[in-house]
Amino acid sequence: MADPWLHPHTAYVHVPFCAHHCGYCDFAVSTGQDHLIELYLDALGVELAGLGEPAAVETRFVGGGTPTHLSAGQLARLLALLNRWLPAPAGSEFSIEVNPDSFTAEKAATLAAGGVTRVSLGVQSFRPGSLAALDRRHTPEQVPRAVELVRRFGMALSLDLIFAAPGSTPADWAADLDAALALGPDHVSTYGLTYETGTPLWKARRRGAVPAVSEDAELAMYEHAIGRLAAAGFEHYEVSNFARPGFRCRHNERYWANEAYHGFGTGAARYVNGRRELNVRDTALYVRRVLAGESPTFQSEALAPRDRAFETLATQLRRADGVGRARFREQTGFDLNELVGARVQALVAEGLLADGAAVTLTRRGFCVADGIVEDLMKENVGAADRRD
Repeated sequence: MADPWLHPHTAYVHVPFCAHHCGYCDFAVSTGQDHLIELYLDALGVELAGLGEPAAVETRFVGGGTPTHLSAGQLARLLALLNRWLPAPAGSEFSIEVNPDSFTAEKAATLAAGGVTRVSLGVQSFRPGSLAALDRRHTPEQVPRAVELVRRFGMALSLDLIFAAPGSTPADWAADLDAALALGPDHVSTYGLTYETGTPLWKARRRGAVPAVSEDAELAMYEHAIGRLAAAGFEHYEVSNFARPGFRCRHNERYWANEAYHGFGTGAARYVNGRRELNVRDTALYVRRVLAGESPTFQSEALAPRDRAFETLATQLRRADGVGRARFREQTGFDLNELVGARVQALVAEGLLADGAAVTLTRRGFCVADGIVEDLMKENVGAADRRD
């Protein structure tokens, strides 16, 4: 097998269309542009054909936007394109993001017939107040119906949840987790709300119109999730992700290993042969460029070996498996001690990291993972300063 950090064994496909742009979202989404859907599928077909020949992959992920905003017929067309250009062997993982309010029995049947094995359901919260604060349009009552459809057609179920919504409390979050577990998911993703610069929610917070949750309350919510999901039999395998045994998201594990991946569609990123590229975020521009025979890429970068090594460290450390020393050297060409040995030992002494064949986060470390990564990344900045 070719080195997976150079040659992709996974692929992401972006579907930007949404009925509504939620106030916290800064993804590449398109509302009020449904007239472009068929042309967008034409353009996706052209971009995929740029592979030259079908590229076999082990995992596929269709995200958005809202992929199930497409009609059943449009979904069937999309899946046919992916099965043609991105074939996958038996036993592979094929995930798609689904919103509760746009999921029907016809669409569920279409997904299953097209080979989808895993649904990531955008629940976010079971509380009407939190859904309103997040500017979500579905209702809590629509979630069990969507779950039933996923199960009826034999697909694995992941629930996406957001904690620390404006005005929410630790008790609210505990109730959300209980409601999610009552649905019997295979996988749960828990994300602390991020106020992304420029979004309506970020602007509302700056105006003082949003009652943001305190850092202490947010930390309490995260710690409760770790304990509650562990007690329910879930493995905490990445900072924000929990799975029953055998149900990790294999696609996302490729990202966290900093391995290569294909990316297609509006705003999609790809990482192939050490080069990162990003497509334009405007759907009309993407369609226009691709159908005119032009590249949709607007940003391209190949990191220097040392920078790529630090990037690998930053992504792999988010996993419960951590940064395996032997694998890290094979993947990057650098010894971990050479890069961050002293800082790792200092963080071990603080009880934030554990060290052995792999460097891993402790329970306390998971709670401040972003800070730990930032701390370690400073070693690269410092080295650059010394080289100058």
